[in-house]
Amino acid sequence: MVWETVIGLEVHVQLDTKSKLFSGSSTTFGAEPNTQAGIYDLAMPGTLPVFNEAVLRMAVKFGLAIDAEIGRRSVFDRKNYFYPDLPKGYQVTQLAFPTVGKGSLQITLEDGSEKVIGITRAHIEEDAGKSLHEDFQGLTGIDLNRAGTALLEIVSEPELRNAKEAVAYLKKLHAIILYLGISDGNMAQGSMRCDANVSVRQLGAKEFGTRTEIKNINSFRFVERAINHEVQRQIEIIEDGGRIIQETRLYDADKDETRSMRSKEVANDYRYFPEPDLLPVVIDEAYIEAVRAELPELPNAKRARFVNQYGLSEYDAGVLASSRVMGNFYEEVVKICGDAKLSANWVTVDLQGLLNKSDLDISQSPVSAARLGALIGRIKDQTISSKIAKTVFEAMLGNEQSVDEIIESQGLKQVTDSGAIEKLVDEVIAANPEQVAQYRAGKEKVFAFFIGQAMKVSKGKANPDQLNALLLQKLKG
Repeated sequence: MVWETVIGLEVHVQLDTKSKLFSGSSTTFGAEPNTQAGIYDLAMPGTLPVFNEAVLRMAVKFGLAIDAEIGRRSVFDRKNYFYPDLPKGYQVTQLAFPTVGKGSLQITLEDGSEKVIGITRAHIEEDAGKSLHEDFQGLTGIDLNRAGTALLEIVSEPELRNAKEAVAYLKKLHAIILYLGISDGNMAQGSMRCDANVSVRQLGAKEFGTRTEIKNINSFRFVERAINHEVQRQIEIIEDGGRIIQETRLYDADKDETRSMRSKEVANDYRYFPEPDLLPVVIDEAYIEAVRAELPELPNAKRARFVNQYGLSEYDAGVLASSRVMGNFYEEVVKICGDAKLSANWVTVDLQGLLNKSDLDISQSPVSAARLGALIGRIKDQTISSKIAKTVFEAMLGNEQSVDEIIESQGLKQVTDSGAIEKLVDEVIAANPEQVAQYRAGKEKVFAFFIGQAMKVSKGKANPDQLNALLLQKLKG
C-alpha cells in the first residue's frame, strides 16, 4: 500500500518587543526566574491589559510580506484552559478575527522546483510561562518570565507532503522573520517554536487521516526527524490493523521518537469567547500603507535581483538571499573586489563550508567581508593564484594580519615574470624527455603532467595562464 503524508505546521514566533503584549514587563531573555512578571502577568485581581501597538505593527508587516489579507478589524478572545504556568486560567489570543488572514509562502524543493504553501492565518496571542522539571526532586517549578510575551502564531494549510518540505517551509519562514526584523528567530531560546500536525492517508484518497500534533519542536533538524518518526509510527499502526488516536505528542530527541502527551483538544474544549477587557483593534488603509513603506527587500526579490544584477545562477542567488545577513555580506564582498561571480563562489563554497564545519552562522564568520573581498581582489589582479588563495584563506583564520601581509610574510606572491616562468618550463621539459616524446606523438593528456611538474617546481606560484601558454609553445617545438 502506498501512503501519502499530510503535514500542517503551527509556528509560534516570539515578537521582538521590549515589553510584553499587555503589560510593561521586560522580555529580555535569560533573567532570573519570576523577575519579569508584573501584576497583570501574575493575574492579580483588578489588573487590566494595555495593548502593545508595536505588536500590531509587526503582525501587519509579516502579513504584507506573505501577501496576506490584513484584518481591518481584529478581535481578541479568551482561550480557557487550566495549566500551572497559565496564571489567569486563560490565554488571550485571536480566533475568528485575526490580524493576518490568508496568505502564501513560496518554497524551493530539493530538486530546485518551487511550491506555494498556503498560510491560513497568523494571529497575535500571549505566551504562557514555563514549567521547570529539573532540580526539583520530583516536583515542578514554574517560571512566569515568559508569561504574557507577544507571539505571532502562523498556521499553514495542510499542504506539506514530507518532512523535507516542512523544513524548507520553516526555513523560508525563518528567513522572512529575520528579514523583517520582527524576531531574532532563535529556536534554541524558544523565540521560534514549531508544532507539527501529521497524518497519513492512502495515496489518492481525498479524506484526511487522523492527525497527531507534535508540540514545541525547536530545531530544523528535529522537525525533520520528528515528522519522519511519526509518519513511520502511524503507518505501522494502521498496517497492523490499529487506528490512530488524535492526540498531542512530544518528540524525544535523545531516543528519536515521539511519545503521547495528552488527548488532542478541539476548539469547543477551550470555551472561546471575546476578551471583555479589550476593544476590537481597528486599522485603516493609511496605517497599512505606512507599515508597507517600512518593508525591506525580501528573499524572493533579493534572489531575483542577484540573478539580474550580478548574473548569478538561480541556485547561487537563492543561497545568498536565504538570509539578510548573508546577502549583505555577499554584497559587501562584491563592492570591495568588483567580481560578483567569484565572490559568489567564495561565499557559497569556501566560506559556507568553513561555517558549516564549525557550526557557525554567517554573522559569526571568522573572516570578515572586507578581508574576503581583499583576498578575491588579489586573485583578480593576479598577485596570487586561486590555488594559493586557499592557503591564504586558511592562514586568515585566527590571524589578524591583512591579506597582503600574509602573502608577503609567507612568500606566496604569484610568479608572473615571463623569463622566470620560461626558465622553469625549460627545466621541466629537459627533465622529462619520455613524456615530451609521448606528447609530441599525439598523447595530449600528458600535458597535465607537465603542468603538475611545473607547479611543483614553482611551489604553486607560477601564473597558470602564462605557464600554459609557454608549455604549449615549447612542447610543440
